[in-house]
Amino acid sequence: MRLGIDFGTTHTVVALVDRGNYPVVSFEGGDFLPSLVAAHDASGTLRWGWDAWEVRHEPGWTLLPSVKRLLNDAGPRTEIAVGPRRLAIGALLEGFFSALHRELIARSNAGIAANDSITAAVSVPANASTAQRFLTLEAFKGGGFVVEALLNEPSAAGFEYAHRNRRDERREHLVVYDLGGGTFDASLLRMTGKTNEVVATNGVRRLGGDDFDEAILALVLAKAGALDADAATRALVLEECVRAKESLSPNSRRFLVDLAALDREPLVLPVETVNEACVPLVARTLEAVRALVDEAAGVPWADVASLYVVGGAGLFPLVTRLLKERFGDKRVRRSPHPFAATAMGLAVWMDREGGYALEDRLSRHFGVFREGGEGRDVVFDTIFGKGTPLPAPGAPPAVVSRRYRAAHDVGHFRFLECSRLTDGRPDGDVTPWDEAFFPFEPGLRATGLASAPIHRRESGPEIAEAYALGSEGAVTVTVTDTTDGFARTFRLTR
Repeated sequence: MRLGIDFGTTHTVVALVDRGNYPVVSFEGGDFLPSLVAAHDASGTLRWGWDAWEVRHEPGWTLLPSVKRLLNDAGPRTEIAVGPRRLAIGALLEGFFSALHRELIARSNAGIAANDSITAAVSVPANASTAQRFLTLEAFKGGGFVVEALLNEPSAAGFEYAHRNRRDERREHLVVYDLGGGTFDASLLRMTGKTNEVVATNGVRRLGGDDFDEAILALVLAKAGALDADAATRALVLEECVRAKESLSPNSRRFLVDLAALDREPLVLPVETVNEACVPLVARTLEAVRALVDEAAGVPWADVASLYVVGGAGLFPLVTRLLKERFGDKRVRRSPHPFAATAMGLAVWMDREGGYALEDRLSRHFGVFREGGEGRDVVFDTIFGKGTPLPAPGAPPAVVSRRYRAAHDVGHFRFLECSRLTDGRPDGDVTPWDEAFFPFEPGLRATGLASAPIHRRESGPEIAEAYALGSEGAVTVTVTDTTDGFARTFRLTR
């Protein structure tokens, strides 16, 4: 069985590869699995998905919503408090994907038998860090899936667009506007035949439907004079705000919220008042889209055929209205299935008969701080620049090699990613990763290098570094002392 799986902030959607069709899988609770974890406060028992949804308001249960957002600042050793327990973020994700695997077999219309192998293409935000990619990939594997590829979400949605509009010869350049529950991504694609080339990517790592919901909740509580409401009451009112938001249409004039949780009459607000609270959030996405195209060399706005809106938060009428005001009514198109576009696009890519191909690129610079000036300074080297093409899934990794004569007895490497470089230095959104140490002095190979002093050497060994960039955007480096072949390999995560 071949699937496309979109692990979203609030919803996880699955689409099948079925003889040229890509239907969305239905579960007993709906056409998605809520991206939720619930923990019993006394026993620590965990529930996932719809089972977690059922106990969200029951006493004695703690709900952990928007699990995917926890990945923004997480590394492999990050632990998350879930009720009385603390779990490594990888174990938490693996538990969720194991539950997804069970649900697909036992409580879905996918037609998967217990002994069937499930091969999947999965997705991450275009601006996801190396750690987020690594954790997502490993958790899917631990959950029982055979992962064939990990694609950026806007790139996957581009395949859904290409399949749906396969006879449209005007679609060479497309901007995918992907506003999900917790992240915003935009990608400029060049679409030639059945090949999608990622020209440029931009986005906001912490901006999505959750933020719209919180802005509306703050407005409602202020109007109701209930800003001091406790957490349980806020959760009930938030649910009503989400329900009211999702019921809006472009013609809606009133915003009605049930305030039974506050023991008050329903609150009625003009829709424009609600919109005013959310305009600054949409404005941030518009600026990201403008910068995306303006900074893409050789692609003027006139060559962009469409701005394609996907992601559940893109259903909010304000979003479409402001996009059309900024970029033109005819240019903005919304997917008929905003919630499912990414999963369906992943399934399109997984269809071996479809013949689609992707040429994706890194969305951030990757490099390393290393010792300089006899240990008195550090210098930064860019290893893989933003826009570096990613290898195709299944292809060998892209490799960058470096050789030098060691000038110190310990190599101290500090790896990081960043959204831009200023005069060759990391700038913008900078994400540091774990430090790595390598003994250039053979006598230090059995010692704890983190506390070893870094001394100048007059004639050190020749050192080789080989960086490997995989199709999923993860990086490993092997450092080798070429004099005797001693080597260490580091998987570069936060």
